Amino acid sequence: MDFKKRIEKEVGSRKPEEVFELVVDNSRSGDGQIVGLSDEYKELEFLSMVNSGLTSLAKLPSLPKLRKLDISDNSISGGLETLSEKCPNLTYLVLSGNGIKETSAMEALQNLKSLKRLDLFNCDVASQDDYRENIFELLPQLTFLDGFDQDDNEDEDEDGGAPGDDDDEDDEDEDEDDEGSEGDEVGLSYLMKDGIQDEEDDDDYVEEEEEDDVDGDEDGAVAHGEKRKRDQEDEGDDDEDDD
Repeated sequence: MDFKKRIEKEVGSRKPEEVFELVVDNSRSGDGQIVGLSDEYKELEFLSMVNSGLTSLAKLPSLPKLRKLDISDNSISGGLETLSEKCPNLTYLVLSGNGIKETSAMEALQNLKSLKRLDLFNCDVASQDDYRENIFELLPQLTFLDGFDQDDNEDEDEDGGAPGDDDDEDDEDEDEDDEGSEGDEVGLSYLMKDGIQDEEDDDDYVEEEEEDDVDGDEDGAVAHGEKRKRDQEDEGDDDEDDD
């Protein structure tokens, strides 16, 4: 599908200013140019045009809010100065699999002051000696090159904070976990309370039994005393009859 039709399909009934993400990978551009995009896409934050036959960025429209651009697996070899003019707030640029052969081609990115992540996998430039050192020196604003910083620490945020990542979902999951923990604590407290109440009820039952036993003993003692008294009276009556 050609570039323009693919964009129309992805955008659908939305207005250009309502589009924040646009993925048109594997589209086809007849002349190697970007077509179908205009300055009306001013709210666009993430644009992916992987493997789309691009040879130039000359017709890239002004995208002032674009943060991540993925144009990997195309045939771009230069003309990157367009990016600093049209996408001044770019923070993540993926150029992997393009025709970039010399470190000097990266000088065009020096004006992208917000650029923190750059990927150049499978570009000829990446096979040069001291490639990483040279790129970091040329672009001091970079934090990660091909997923690693200057100390070879891996970039843990692979999406580079791109729109559509799972941060919000993770936050929601954490909130749900917190609520679940609170619920567990309440449930445990409730069970412990029930256990304590059961023990108190058992103590009351034992005390009642003891009281019953005491009452029973007292009643038995009284009954025994009355029987003994009657026996003594009977003995007295027998003595009077003998007289």
